[in-house]
Amino acid sequence: EKEELTGLAVLMKYSILFLICALAFLIRLFAVVRYESVIHEFDPYFNFRTTKYLTAEGFLDFLDWFDDRAWYPLGRTIGGTIYPGLMFTAACIYWFLNALHITINIRNVCVFLAPLFAANTALSSYLLTYETTGRSGAGLLAAAFTAIVPSYISRSVGGSYDNEGVA
Repeated sequence: EKEELTGLAVLMKYSILFLICALAFLIRLFAVVRYESVIHEFDPYFNFRTTKYLTAEGFLDFLDWFDDRAWYPLGRTIGGTIYPGLMFTAACIYWFLNALHITINIRNVCVFLAPLFAANTALSSYLLTYETTGRSGAGLLAAAFTAIVPSYISRSVGGSYDNEGVA
């Protein structure tokens, strides 16, 4: 059975959950603060290039794109050799923000996507634990541990635009 909280306890629960999600997001921005907003490593840069192409040319052209810069000198058919979920998610966020007239560079969407998903993962951990145990304290602990676990932080820092950051 689920616990029943009222008044100040509910406010505290949601305040703590918000702080945990903010911590999960902000703790991953050390590289962005120290070195500026850049894409790290080779695979994330390839993913960034494909996302840039997707936002400029559209989804159907993206699936038919033959990238002559990847796997040089042979090239690579993008539509048949990648998982497009990461690129499509970033492109949808980019298109959504531009539809709201919020001007943002696609590079910044890619840089901040993994920390944003880390905050969502902490929230999901809370919801799953609360649903299974019925105790908000257990959910808050699960969210806090998910927010600060080092193995997940190393895969979801700002600028690490790879599939592990959103998995």
